[in-house]
Amino acid sequence: MSSSMFNGNSISVSVSDDDSDEVGKTKVRVRRKRKKPGLRIRNSLIGWIVRKLLKWWMVLLFLPAAGLLLFEASSIGRKPALVSDSQLSKHKKPSFNLERKTNSNLNRLDPTTRVIGGVRQSCLKILPPEELQHLDIPAAEEPTNLVKKVVYISQNDLPYLEGNSTLSEQHTEPSMFNMFTGYQTLDQRGKSFEANKTALVHCGFYSENGGFKISDEDRAYMQTCKVVVSTCAFGGGDDLYQPIGMSETSLQKVCYVAFWDEITRSTQELQGNRIGENHFIGLWRIVIVRDLPFTDQRLNGKIPKMLGHRLFPQARYSIWVDSKSQFRRDPLGVLEALLWRSNSVLAISEHGARSSIYDEAKAVVKKHKATPEEVEVQLMQYRQDGLPEDKRFNGKKALAEASVIVREHTPLSNLFMCLWFNEVVRFTSRDQLSFPYALWRLKVLKNINMFPVCTRKDLVNSMGHIRKAKPLITSHGALV
Repeated sequence: MSSSMFNGNSISVSVSDDDSDEVGKTKVRVRRKRKKPGLRIRNSLIGWIVRKLLKWWMVLLFLPAAGLLLFEASSIGRKPALVSDSQLSKHKKPSFNLERKTNSNLNRLDPTTRVIGGVRQSCLKILPPEELQHLDIPAAEEPTNLVKKVVYISQNDLPYLEGNSTLSEQHTEPSMFNMFTGYQTLDQRGKSFEANKTALVHCGFYSENGGFKISDEDRAYMQTCKVVVSTCAFGGGDDLYQPIGMSETSLQKVCYVAFWDEITRSTQELQGNRIGENHFIGLWRIVIVRDLPFTDQRLNGKIPKMLGHRLFPQARYSIWVDSKSQFRRDPLGVLEALLWRSNSVLAISEHGARSSIYDEAKAVVKKHKATPEEVEVQLMQYRQDGLPEDKRFNGKKALAEASVIVREHTPLSNLFMCLWFNEVVRFTSRDQLSFPYALWRLKVLKNINMFPVCTRKDLVNSMGHIRKAKPLITSHGALV
């Protein structure tokens, strides 16, 4: 043991043998660097976020997709028409909305196009909006063809036309002829196709007791129409689609008339849809027809479709649109594009699937649109009359798809529509079968515009039939 003295004070330090080797050496301790508190919190937050993402990743993917779907659904049908909303509000009843079903075609205004010669073009070359605003109806001209006047046969003419023959002797053959159509004989049928200066023809409204009754107020309104767009829904079959795409000029010059029966009105009222006190729903003037003449609602629909010149005697032009479609173009622009520009009196769509009446007959039977017996009777008569199997008449496709009919009300075109209507009543309600025959038989009608299917698709938005038409009900409540 050793000791040392320092400033008079003694300090003893003892050193053991075991520690003697460590004397003079510095013991080094490795100090770990402490993590800053902020970094530790950030790492834990990242870890928490990663765990949540792994747990809820499916929900996070679903939310944007659901949002996009809701946006697309809300944007359907927002494209504006040429007519302003303020103008539509003058006619539309605010609480009424027939267009409840969601349909991707509803209110579409985008043009239908096709490729011609490697160039994509619009199917309907209608004038631009600024020109439509100044479009006017051309002045009436004297008919240049042979037929100058059409006289419609009525019950009052019977003693003079048939001599001593009785009414019962003239409708012994089975047909749908009745007091509305008159009872056209085969001999009268043959003579009606003869083009004379004054044509004599059955054309509905044969007797005051024949049905298709319209109120005096509605009839007075229809007398004011010079240009009319019309449709019908009998038996509650279809809803009503508001027309779009018209100009302010057309709103002032064109009537929109929809023919309904009591069944259709009741069907719509059950859905909360009522006709306004002014007889309008939106732009459509609703005309209620009572005492429909046929038990077959398809035949009742042929009356406003084919006999518009009799319902609107003062009208110069008409556009027929089937109830399954929404008319989406300016009416005056359509007349200019399909009639005036080509100097035509009738414009109708070509059939999209077939060209021959005989091929169409097979399709009608296959789809149960008519019985084989009905179709065979019609074809047998047409073969007997000499109808050729040609697929084109006068350079035009023979078969038509008649959901849109645009025409000028001239004596010749009126005569053609009467002849066509009589064929539909005599044989089957499938007007595609009788159109080629009437066109072939009335040889003087040549200025027809058979426009392609894509043009028809540009004229209307097709919705399809909503529901099946209900059968007629008698005044006693019994089914007819």
